[in-house]
Amino acid sequence: MATERFQFQGEGGHQLAAALELPDGEPAAYALFAHCFTCGKDTLAAKRISVSLAAKGIAVLRFDFTGLGSSEGDFANSTFSSNVADLVHAADHLRETRKAPSMLIGHSLGGAAILAAADKIPEAKAVATIAAPSDPAHVTGLFKDHVDAIRAQGEVEVSLAGRPFRIKREFLDDIVEQELMKDITGLHKALLVMHSPVDDTVGIDNATKIFISAKHPKSFVSLDHADHLLTKPADALYTADVITAWASRYINTAKPAKAMDLAEAPRQVVVQETRKSKFNQTISVGPHRLVADEPVAAGGEDAGPGPYDFLLAGLGACTSMTMRLYADRKSLPLDRVTVTLKHSKIYAKDCAECETRDGMLDQIDRVIAMEGTLDVEQRKKLMEIADKCPVHRTLTSEIRIVTKAAE
Repeated sequence: MATERFQFQGEGGHQLAAALELPDGEPAAYALFAHCFTCGKDTLAAKRISVSLAAKGIAVLRFDFTGLGSSEGDFANSTFSSNVADLVHAADHLRETRKAPSMLIGHSLGGAAILAAADKIPEAKAVATIAAPSDPAHVTGLFKDHVDAIRAQGEVEVSLAGRPFRIKREFLDDIVEQELMKDITGLHKALLVMHSPVDDTVGIDNATKIFISAKHPKSFVSLDHADHLLTKPADALYTADVITAWASRYINTAKPAKAMDLAEAPRQVVVQETRKSKFNQTISVGPHRLVADEPVAAGGEDAGPGPYDFLLAGLGACTSMTMRLYADRKSLPLDRVTVTLKHSKIYAKDCAECETRDGMLDQIDRVIAMEGTLDVEQRKKLMEIADKCPVHRTLTSEIRIVTKAAE
């Protein structure tokens, strides 16, 4: 596994510090994690849950909200709405550079923010909250003795978890205007509510309100004996295990084949005469059975594709698969790929760009049709990707065929 650290632009134009936990191989899915109020992407809970999910094949992006951790900006100028907007920007960044998140996870106030942002991230199919308040204004209880002063003076410095933070009147005005219950009722995504019955920061009654307001599919899991910040490693790991198991019903959490699987065939191919006719062959590839033959014009009975047909089929299938892998990873609107191929012999002298100048050479014509609302640049990039198909590279590289008699 690996952690990729980078920055992306948030709502206020500030660069936000992010960490993407990546599994070994191609991720089965991408998730976006929102941390708790005044916390950060590297808190114990955020990191432990993200790393645990990555170990299960799910890549997780977490980041510091504006003015927190290593992110730019002034925390005093941030609001709940700006945090929601930052989450949408984070999802946009994933969509543009990797793949849009299919799962959203939020801890504490981050859970409320995830619920508010969910409808703005259409690719997300599953939403999980951990110790989330049912009303974002619940957070004002952390500095309730200063609320009147903040409203009167416009800005006051308060101490939260032993650290000083400046809170402005705009923060209070914004948070009381939120309509989270309406967001939850109109979620239209699978929801998992996780909460500890002994949480003394955000009471479990908040989980009850969220759960009752949501429509099915919805689930509730009790985080027995866990504290609000999930400081015990076992609680964070349990949370990640439950999220993974639950999410498997709504998103693909099965690890896909590694990219190398397209380039390296791990199974033997065995070709054997059937003696049913002059050229009829049985081809065995693992559990698969195919038939090869020659067309009638070549002396066969056309009981199956010919050798060059299989060669073209391999190139065509590899081309389409490679384009699909890229399109899905980049969330491109590619609906279907159709590859049409033809093999022929041409005179070398008719090929200006070929090194061979005399005699005949082989030419494969490949026509690729792409369905979907792709723009010009997306189509151009996909055509470039087609030439990176592993079988294409094999055919255009030096090939060594070693032949020996069976013992």
